[in-house]
Amino acid sequence: MKTENGFEKICHISDLKEKTGKRFFVNDTDIAVFKVDGEIFAVGNICPHQKTPLMFEGIIENCNVICPVHGWEFNLKDGTKPSGSKGLDTYKVNLINDFVYVKVLSKKLNW
Repeated sequence: MKTENGFEKICHISDLKEKTGKRFFVNDTDIAVFKVDGEIFAVGNICPHQKTPLMFEGIIENCNVICPVHGWEFNLKDGTKPSGSKGLDTYKVNLINDFVYVKVLSKKLNW
């Protein structure tokens, strides 16, 4: 994958279908990418409820993704739950020449 200012190229915009998620691994991070009303969002693919890695299969309502396993709901813009509390990690997205780039910081372990 090509890097552009810390962003990793993950796909062409035509690879994403409206309101249908797609799973990617960037810097060993499992992410779900969605196109909603033409806007691209990248969030953590692992639901914090029971650590299920299926957010990319979630149902899109408005600008929210609903976990397909137990129905937890998260805002795609900031990852929050309807209560406003923290839910999913979110990642910056750039479009360059119709390619989708996502910025995911590498995980650093401090053992």
